[in-house]
Amino acid sequence: QVQLVESGGGLVQPGGSLRLSCAVSGSIFSRNVMGWYRLAPGNQRELVAIVNTSGVTTYADSVKGRFTISRDNGKNAVYLQMNSLKPEDTAAYYCNKLPNFVIGDSPYWGQGTQVTVSS
Repeated sequence: QVQLVESGGGLVQPGGSLRLSCAVSGSIFSRNVMGWYRLAPGNQRELVAIVNTSGVTTYADSVKGRFTISRDNGKNAVYLQMNSLKPEDTAAYYCNKLPNFVIGDSPYWGQGTQVTVSS
């Protein structure tokens, strides 16, 4: 059964950096297009970065030039390097494949990792 474990979040000042990690098990990771999503209170879940099976990346305009997504197929892991963080980046961050994993009839998401950008 698939499992997603996100880590690396925390409290950081504006302009700071964080590196998020996501460990994926129970899936043929190398075949999955992977993404990082974020969910802020009152907002819908937003897809902020994608890395395909060849390592090609795509970013939402809101994070372009500041965030970098990468993957390590040997470790079944995907990462999100976040630089020049802004208060509006505050959210819970989740990784998932595209389209997201489903267990039974329900979408599966990990527990996420909280990023708070505040002075």
